[in-house]
Amino acid sequence: MRTTASSTLRRTRVLAAFLGLAVAAATAARAETVTVFAAASLTEAFRTIGKDFETAHPGTKVEFNFAGSSTLARQIIEGAPADVFASADEENMKKVVDAGDVAGTPQPFVGNRLDIIAPRGNPKQVKALADLARPGMTVSLAAPAVPVGHYAVEAFGRAGVPVPSASNEADVKAVVTRVSMGEADAGVVYVTDAAAGGDKVETIAIPDAHNVTARYPIAMLAHAPNAAGAKAFVASVLSPPGRSVLTRAGFLAP
Repeated sequence: MRTTASSTLRRTRVLAAFLGLAVAAATAARAETVTVFAAASLTEAFRTIGKDFETAHPGTKVEFNFAGSSTLARQIIEGAPADVFASADEENMKKVVDAGDVAGTPQPFVGNRLDIIAPRGNPKQVKALADLARPGMTVSLAAPAVPVGHYAVEAFGRAGVPVPSASNEADVKAVVTRVSMGEADAGVVYVTDAAAGGDKVETIAIPDAHNVTARYPIAMLAHAPNAAGAKAFVASVLSPPGRSVLTRAGFLAP
């Protein structure tokens, strides 16, 4: 009986040790992941910065949640676990700040401008914002709550053009997709997303007098599961190499 009891005790200790190691490994795995909530327009540039960050921090993985800034702000306020928030406007960042979910002060890190896009070949011969208000036009815009949708409304106002009836897309990428597939005759997107659309879309410039400059802030979140990783990722975005990636993608200085 003593032998059996001793054997049982040893097995219990081994199992406890194994479980302890498993818990430690799971904790370490979480600590090595940086979760970044970022505006959809940052997709291409941030994926590049994320890969560079992983190379510079072996064993660390950057996970992204790209969506409209209004959607991301709501998710963060509702408790979604994230380390970093990069918004395409200051208004949605302010919502997160006011909710007490930001650590420190958000930092503007890039700017952006608007372009009109049309399907390849520009079948409806769109040349200006006024053309989007012509009868029979199918227009794609992001929803007004989404920064690029709000900026588009402002641009129409500056041009003295009524905002046309349009789809209310969840983010700028959805606008590009609809136009590139020929499901819309035109749309208003960021300059960076027009460039990312490649040869599937035609780009029509919006004059400075009618255009809008977007300011993008980035911040570490107050309840970041990986605070050290969040701080390092924000520093990477603000670093000269990070800014170089953003500039090559077409973003402006803040």
